[in-house]
Amino acid sequence: MSQSFFEQSAVDINGNTVSMEQYKDHVVLIVNTASECGFTHQYKPLEHLYQLYKEQGFVVLGFPCNQFGSQEKGDEATISQFCELNFGVSFPLFSKIDVNGEDAAPLYKFLKPAAKGLLGSQSIKWNFTKFLINKQGKVLKRYSPTTKPENLMDEIEHLLKE
Repeated sequence: MSQSFFEQSAVDINGNTVSMEQYKDHVVLIVNTASECGFTHQYKPLEHLYQLYKEQGFVVLGFPCNQFGSQEKGDEATISQFCELNFGVSFPLFSKIDVNGEDAAPLYKFLKPAAKGLLGSQSIKWNFTKFLINKQGKVLKRYSPTTKPENLMDEIEHLLKE
């Protein structure tokens, strides 16, 4: 398994393979998303953070996931349209993935042990779990779905200045 975030890749919502190498020197927030979740409203503050800091080298990467309560049933086109129409999402979205289990996306197999959850657990508990990565590709922290994106502003600003 790759040891660096920048060695990872993922398939975007349009079916293109994207190397995380392109986010070198960026502060990255990775979020597993869902369109029919109680936390779906977080798309709006996530987009706000992206707009606020993207010129300074910040990016949000959204990874739709249907593993929790079947809250992301649509295909990639449906997901993309939903996010754009309802929340004005312009940050990069990726193809629907699994975040847990044998079929978990390689990126999540890398992220989970790098920033463990409550009581040292690795599995993702629900949609809108967030991972914060610094400009050097170090996975710094995992945030629970209940952590509001706007509560990450101070940390993001600090990392952008490093």
